[in-house]
Amino acid sequence: GAEQRGGSGAGAAAASLTGALLTALAVKFGTRQRSPHCLLVREHQVREGAGAAHPPRRTLFVLNVPPYCSADALSRLFGRCGRVQSVDICDKPGLGDKKGKPSSKFFSPSPVAGFRVAYVVFKKPAGVQAAKTLSREGPLLVSTESHPVKTGISKWIDSYAASVVDPEELKAEVDAYMQDYDKKIAEEEAKAAEEEGVPDAEGWVKVTRKGRKPGLPRTEAANLRVLEKEKQKRARKELLNFYAWQHRETKREHIAQLRKKFEEDKQRIALMRAQRKFRPY
Repeated sequence: GAEQRGGSGAGAAAASLTGALLTALAVKFGTRQRSPHCLLVREHQVREGAGAAHPPRRTLFVLNVPPYCSADALSRLFGRCGRVQSVDICDKPGLGDKKGKPSSKFFSPSPVAGFRVAYVVFKKPAGVQAAKTLSREGPLLVSTESHPVKTGISKWIDSYAASVVDPEELKAEVDAYMQDYDKKIAEEEAKAAEEEGVPDAEGWVKVTRKGRKPGLPRTEAANLRVLEKEKQKRARKELLNFYAWQHRETKREHIAQLRKKFEEDKQRIALMRAQRKFRPY
């Protein structure tokens, strides 16, 4: 009931923005569901040069997609209108070319739960026009006996099983990533070596720092050693107390300050005794 009310509110807001361009398609999760859920569809329109991930005239833009409706379910629902090439479900509308498929199975962000949008790409433009007429056929079923959609405990069990990491598969992916990284670093170093000493278009030559000693690792211990060396170098350069008379004057001033502080402490103790506030124990 909560999902139905949330979905209806999102659909009403989308309909108010796009006007009569949207067509409402009634869907049900199963035969036992009483009230249908509305999917809002229209032909996807893109600007020129926006990319070919969602081609015009062959892409159906679907709003108000419920969380239980997967890409396979959408492909099956709209498969009766024509052959479906791809289904892309997103958290919000946007350009398809900017969103790449996650390259890692283990290091990819978790999907956002809630109502989303989808782009259904057909093989032929006739599929988009046929999808707009599905509202005449009545509510479409997301979960059927031949294609059930898992919910509840069975869905949680599958999600937990999918979250368990296979150590061998993880190791293979990490090794492949490190090989690509090492290859990229080697290519950058080779390119830098080729460009060394070669002036650019404006006549500037890029100068890099090289030497026999490699760069220090960026660790806390290394940073402390560098700071200590810098401090000693500055101390040698400042040449404090270079002359003997400067050394004697510094000691004399230090003794005078100690005596002055001692006299101030004696006066303060005497005053506290006179006020009977001095309690040493």
